[in-house]
Amino acid sequence: MRLTRPMLALAGAAAVLALTGCGSDGKGEAAVPETATGSLEHLAAEVKCDPDMQTDADTIRQAICRKGEEKYVLVTFATDRGQREWINTAKDYGGHYLVGRKWVAVGHQDVVAGLRGRLGGTLEQGARHGGGTHSAGHGEHDGHAGLGG
Repeated sequence: MRLTRPMLALAGAAAVLALTGCGSDGKGEAAVPETATGSLEHLAAEVKCDPDMQTDADTIRQAICRKGEEKYVLVTFATDRGQREWINTAKDYGGHYLVGRKWVAVGHQDVVAGLRGRLGGTLEQGARHGGGTHSAGHGEHDGHAGLGG
């Protein structure tokens, strides 16, 4: 059997899907639970965090969570609009965000990816800042915009 260009393209696409885990069996999606909802304390309990409250206001509540070397910020919002405005501003500073309904977890990529296994949600990434004169501690900027501390 002679391989034609369309057949090679189809075979190449199938190989890429197999290598990246994007097949139709849905195995990759089964590991992500339904997105959690609730108060900051409820979300913190889901990820076994003793939240260190930083901001406790009517429109936004924020806590720092630490577990060993891992550190992330958990933020809840009174409104969807307030959440989206906060995310849009914070993403200018870079960082990695796990986004649920009226909540966000902000931290290093591997930390928020791990939290996703317990909280569900959608992963978002802030602006990438390349080249410049940023220090090696750039990760400390993760989500500090609008956090009040």
